[in-house]
Amino acid sequence: MDLDARVRSEVYRHLVDTTRPPSVAEMVRALGMEGAVVREAYGRLFARRLLVLAGDGETILMAPPFSGVPTQHRVEVGGAAYFANCSWDALGIAAAFHAPAVVRSRCEQTGEPLTIRVRLDGPEPEPCVAHFAVPASRWWADIVYT
Repeated sequence: MDLDARVRSEVYRHLVDTTRPPSVAEMVRALGMEGAVVREAYGRLFARRLLVLAGDGETILMAPPFSGVPTQHRVEVGGAAYFANCSWDALGIAAAFHAPAVVRSRCEQTGEPLTIRVRLDGPEPEPCVAHFAVPASRWWADIVYT
């Protein structure tokens, strides 16, 4: 496995195990690499749209479909709760685990809580609509806003 793949794999392993993204110091301990090497790998993963980083170049904002920061989209699966970047990613987290999950979010129009139960074969019917105001072709122009 190449260096970037090792770093990416460890980011996801840490996220799954702890429900939060790792710090560079945690990556250094887990992989036995220098901090500069981890930061360089993060930069390449960011350039390939595999991670989204804060301005400091080392804080992980997104490791899609997981959010590195609290959001309104919370996914409960396997006894743990994860934040998703958006409603679409919330369903992606459930799918990634191949396990039943509960997505807890809210309606952006009314502010009312929204709960979607996800079975192994997909989400249970729920009277709601997911609206994407930005066309998918432009998501990465400002992925944090999108």
